[in-house]
Amino acid sequence: MSKNIAGFSRKTKEEKIEWLITTYFGGNKDAKQTLVSYWNSDDKLQQLHDEFIENTVSNFYLPLGVAPNFIINEKEYTIPMVIEESSVIAAAAKAAKYWGARGGFRATVLGQEKIGQVHFMYTGAPEKLFSFFNSIEAQFHQDSASITKNMNARGGGISSLTLVDKTLELDNYYQIHVCFNTIDSMGANFINSCLEQFAKTLVREAAIHADLKGEEPIEIVMSILSNYVPNCLVRAEVRCTIDDLEPEEGLTKREFAEKFVRAVEIARIEPHRAVTHNKGIMNGIDAVVLATGNDFRAVEAGIHAYASRSGQYRSLSTATITEDEFCFALEIPLAVGTVGGLTNLHPLVKWSMQLLGNPKASELMELIAVAGLAQNFGALRSLVTSGIQKGHMKMHLLNILNQLNADTTQKEAAVEHFKTTPVSFSAVTEFLKATNA
Repeated sequence: MSKNIAGFSRKTKEEKIEWLITTYFGGNKDAKQTLVSYWNSDDKLQQLHDEFIENTVSNFYLPLGVAPNFIINEKEYTIPMVIEESSVIAAAAKAAKYWGARGGFRATVLGQEKIGQVHFMYTGAPEKLFSFFNSIEAQFHQDSASITKNMNARGGGISSLTLVDKTLELDNYYQIHVCFNTIDSMGANFINSCLEQFAKTLVREAAIHADLKGEEPIEIVMSILSNYVPNCLVRAEVRCTIDDLEPEEGLTKREFAEKFVRAVEIARIEPHRAVTHNKGIMNGIDAVVLATGNDFRAVEAGIHAYASRSGQYRSLSTATITEDEFCFALEIPLAVGTVGGLTNLHPLVKWSMQLLGNPKASELMELIAVAGLAQNFGALRSLVTSGIQKGHMKMHLLNILNQLNADTTQKEAAVEHFKTTPVSFSAVTEFLKATNA
């Protein structure tokens, strides 16, 4: 039987579910109940979720947790984090407490420039195109004035428009490269609206310009923002004297510092290690990006592109020892917003923003970068001392117990037992068998 269906998007949610259960689950009522059990009991709230995306059939929950004790630029924060991976929040909170006793984290926004491009094809003489572009630059601003009015009033708007010749890479290919400041919004809709207007202006003006009349018309390929924002940068760091570090499992303070620096240096030169190193950073970053209703996919793409800017994929963080001072730092591009999008719609996003004191976009950039640095510190501290599995598997213990349907009494006994015993799936299985015997 074919599983193709016409007009699916026009069906009600109940009709969509009925078709799914009948077609893929053989009418199994439990499969339907699984979906229904995750609906909100508040009909108004469920409708809100239903309208976030298309073809909604249920809600997919991830845990929202918090990491307390962060001191950032001498201000105290408890940071909301949405993530399913064991030990991430625990590691971030532990790093926050560690560095809180040493003056806390420092963070600085180095720039907030975002980018969009109009991609087009032109077969005529380049000098004619550049002369034409320069002659109509004011027209781009004039035609987009209704779009940029409110953003300009808030202190943002269009920073620059540049015509770029890309014909060496692709025949007849040019672009209008546009820089924006979108203040506290992520700005995707604003940027894309401006770009589409620029494309219309370009085509219209080219058709009537004396130097370009009679030539092949300009062909617009697409108009779209870029998620690579190398000038929308934030830096986070911690530093202290080596004497202020804690001794670590058989290592002196200096030995720990030197081993930590070597671990970061390996991630700088070895791409296989760098990918996992940076994934650990993104554990912290993505969790805060999700909690604050921002686009973690855009953030991921831009940050990983930045990690490759030298032509090789490298560590996003750096660690140095200068005389007797240890410094650990992170610099990343980060385009996020605190207004628009889900920030005013999703109740838990609003709650997370309130927890953070309703920050401006620049402050949120700093908080997110610090969460990434804290997570990286926690992971590296474990890696160069006891190893990553000791702490991770302890946190993973409850997941294993739930998977094996352990009851409350068994869970309490297992937690006590595995305080001094290595955790593995087989070890937990054998423990439960022994307690049931």
